[in-house]
Amino acid sequence: MFYLHRIQRGIDFIEAHLDTDIALSEVAQAAGLSQWHFQRIFKALTNETLKTYIRSRRFAKALDQLLNTHLGILDIALAAGYDTQESFTRAFKACFELTPNQYRKFGRRSLFVKKIQFDEDYLRQLDRNLSLTPDIRERPPLQLVGLATHFYGADSDKDNLGQKLPPLWASFMPRLAEIPHRVPGVCYGVVSQTASTSDLLLYHAAIEVSQAGALPEGMVHFEVPASRYATFEHRGAPENVNHTVNYIYANWLAGAEQRHSGGADLEIYGPGYQGGSDASVMHYAVPVLGD
Repeated sequence: MFYLHRIQRGIDFIEAHLDTDIALSEVAQAAGLSQWHFQRIFKALTNETLKTYIRSRRFAKALDQLLNTHLGILDIALAAGYDTQESFTRAFKACFELTPNQYRKFGRRSLFVKKIQFDEDYLRQLDRNLSLTPDIRERPPLQLVGLATHFYGADSDKDNLGQKLPPLWASFMPRLAEIPHRVPGVCYGVVSQTASTSDLLLYHAAIEVSQAGALPEGMVHFEVPASRYATFEHRGAPENVNHTVNYIYANWLAGAEQRHSGGADLEIYGPGYQGGSDASVMHYAVPVLGD
């Protein structure tokens, strides 16, 4: 329940600061997590980005104020984080198909967006009869060579994963033969944070090497330190691996004794990997602390 309590702390922080300009990093800090891990777990639990949730909660408060106070619409708009009444009205109408004045007149209480509460029953509802049991063991350090890019993941409103990662792999795979001392058979996608206060991620498409050698143009050599990893098998279309990742973050990590160490996540593409095939098998590994 460690992560459920942490996420709830972040939500409580949001509720207490709806009238202020809330930075996503502040929410994560209040929860005691890095911004990426907070957003990743939050999105997996709710299927909603953190930024969208904050916007929804501000709208919920605005709906309440429209119905139950005599505050002017401009005052409500400013409290909801909008610079002008006009921009608030446009956003409100796009969301509810009513202007704030119309809502105040008609009093449609059904528009309220409720605050999320996390508990064990909620967690169980998220478990759709999945039975993913990880292989937990110490992994030795990995010496890797590959291509790198920065990207925003599916948990971010800036999500550009689809624009950044497929082209990276398309550039990397034809160049494997250029890499001296490569260990054939397995390639790795390495996902790591750039900073604890940012949701910008660093991704490497890489292969293991047995020793350092001359680097092909544009490639980098880096190490993934030895760590204890929980490794999950993903069967089926590779593009659906996010379902497995959501299970790990929303269900397994939230209910297990282990906690994410903050190290790099690994996508492991071994002999069973078949791009674009439902028969594909790959693995996703997260570094963990705990028993």
